[in-house]
Amino acid sequence: MEDLMYEIGERIRGLREACDVSVDEMAEELGVSVDVYNNWESTGADVPISAIYHLAHKFGVEFTEILTGTSAKLNTYQVVRNGCGREIARNPEYYFEDLAWRYTNKIMQPLLVVLQPTDTPAGLVTHSGQEFNLVVEGTVIVTWGKEEFVLEVGDSIYFNPEIPHGQRCGGSETAKFVTVIAE
Repeated sequence: MEDLMYEIGERIRGLREACDVSVDEMAEELGVSVDVYNNWESTGADVPISAIYHLAHKFGVEFTEILTGTSAKLNTYQVVRNGCGREIARNPEYYFEDLAWRYTNKIMQPLLVVLQPTDTPAGLVTHSGQEFNLVVEGTVIVTWGKEEFVLEVGDSIYFNPEIPHGQRCGGSETAKFVTVIAE
């Protein structure tokens, strides 16, 4: 049990460091002392479930990933609403272990996609790897398999792009999103 708790603390510390958030900032946000927060990260002991939910939401991962270390399955998707996804590093050597899935493969440089309301939707595509989209302007409709997601500014989606997918403008104004693909 002690090992499991320690691993939870390690995962919390790893997420915080990957997002470049200080211990002081995190302690203040969670309303605890720095000593208490440091204890959570160093031992994993006595971390309240409410704090784990808050951390999962803040860092854009599933609650169970913090508890078990198990990442989202490749045939699933995750939509994170309004700013809960993390900032994208602009370093071509960056590895996205702080997003919905952990990978060790190379990540494409972020690409800004501009969609006009008058654009004819492109056909659905597939490719290997994983894909992350973050809406920065307007409304984007993401089609994934047989499902559609209407994403507003600040919303992000992570998904397995081996399932047919595409994006189109969802309103009367220009829409923009940043996309990153793990090859």
